[in-house]
Amino acid sequence: MNEKVLFILNPVGRICLCLIFLMSAVGNKIPNFTKVSEYMASEGVPMPTVMLAGAIVFLLVGCACVILGFKTRLGALLLLVFLALATYFFHDFWTFAPDAPAYQEQMIQFLKNLALMGAMLILIARGSGPLSMDKGKK
Repeated sequence: MNEKVLFILNPVGRICLCLIFLMSAVGNKIPNFTKVSEYMASEGVPMPTVMLAGAIVFLLVGCACVILGFKTRLGALLLLVFLALATYFFHDFWTFAPDAPAYQEQMIQFLKNLALMGAMLILIARGSGPLSMDKGKK
């Protein structure tokens, strides 16, 4: 594949990967802070207001780091921690009967988050790639 194409794929991929997290923060969690906090409490999340504020920080800082390619591994770790906790508390398909409608839906969400966790592990292992602020430092 052309070297110029490969060069641009890393930042475009990082942006695409982070859009789901950014939209979650700015499109849902921030504008609906009280409702989301109440929902978190109903799902058994301890200290839901504090945890929600932390989740928003993890999402915004993690995305900024990954998109800019600045401290990418740290950003990916923040997103990985967010994903692990969100997956455990909100996509617990194992608590539903296998024939329940929610079982399939939650399993799909669980597996989607698992795939995103895999992407974060790849970023942690390999870094940001070309066209990043991390690459400019030596």
